[in-house]
Amino acid sequence: MTEEEKSYKTKKVITIGIVSELTGLSERQIRYYEERQLIFPDRSERGTRKYSFGDVETLMDIANQMEDGVRTFEIRQEMKKKPDQEKLKRSMIKGQLNARFGIQNKFK
Repeated sequence: MTEEEKSYKTKKVITIGIVSELTGLSERQIRYYEERQLIFPDRSERGTRKYSFGDVETLMDIANQMEDGVRTFEIRQEMKKKPDQEKLKRSMIKGQLNARFGIQNKFK
């Protein structure tokens, strides 16, 4: 992912009303996921919640898991594991590249 794509996905500029329209979730459901520490919107100077496109994707994932009967506690536990899983993936790729091509220190 390029820096431009990353900022596009992470810049928090979308209001809760628009997020509700995009996701089909009620504003109350979105606030509930925030209360359960599954989503972390920024706040404007006036206190308006602001979300990113990455947040919208996260909310859709949460909603799908909730429909499948996964509890918010379980979702939060899985979300905490994600950074560790990404590190493990990079480590595995690095090892595979090193073993196959003798490439070292490309992916830190």
